[in-house]
Amino acid sequence: MVIDIDRCMGCGACVAACVAENLNSDQGELEFQNKKGFLTGLVSGLIGINLEKPPAEYFVEKAAEETEELRFKDPAKAREKASETMSKLWLRTEVYEVEGGRYPEAGLMFYHRICQHCDNAPCVTVCPTQASFQTKEGVVLVDPNKCILCGSCVTACPYAARQVNLLTKTIDKCTFCYHRVEKGLLPACVETCPAHVRIFGDLEDPNSEVYQIVSRHHAVPGTPHGPVRHTAARVYYLPSSNYQPNVEEIHEEKLKETKVMGGE
Repeated sequence: MVIDIDRCMGCGACVAACVAENLNSDQGELEFQNKKGFLTGLVSGLIGINLEKPPAEYFVEKAAEETEELRFKDPAKAREKASETMSKLWLRTEVYEVEGGRYPEAGLMFYHRICQHCDNAPCVTVCPTQASFQTKEGVVLVDPNKCILCGSCVTACPYAARQVNLLTKTIDKCTFCYHRVEKGLLPACVETCPAHVRIFGDLEDPNSEVYQIVSRHHAVPGTPHGPVRHTAARVYYLPSSNYQPNVEEIHEEKLKETKVMGGE
């Protein structure tokens, strides 16, 4: 995948498409179906989630219910409360608006956080149960039936690309919409983006758009200013001409938000 930072206008369509495709659809149901029977009573009791509803729908409804009375009395507090509730919905990809610098060299960019599907993936190497694995095409996935939520992969990932799925109590991440790619379709985020920010294809095919962009332009893997570690990241960024932020700070904050083993 290639992400052209300068084309991004921060609309969030890619994130919405990911939620609709993976967390609020039949696909989201399929991904935790095998564990659903065991966890229905346990998880519902512990975190109060109705497993009969898609997760995105649940959190949207919950945010609306919790802020119904506040919306007219204190709109600012209502927005804050809704944001807090929605933050519990794990996201496989996010877009951050990042500002920095000082006039006349101040700038703004939209940084896309997403799994890099590294060839040398540390999350796969450290996993004690082989729950994290690579497909024959190199896509990094998680087998929820093998995941014990030890958190090793979360710590090993230098791109803060892994979260806890509250429904399965396992690690969750971007899959490049593998269920779609297998059928010859594009990932939902790529298909939805109105500005053609995310480009998907075969990096080993000289005729593919991603191959041509990476070979002809100054695209860099991992982050807009290059890889964090030697993981052979397979998501490339065309750096922003406006501003190059320290995205490691974003990764660190995201890592702090990710809770494993029921920890706070």
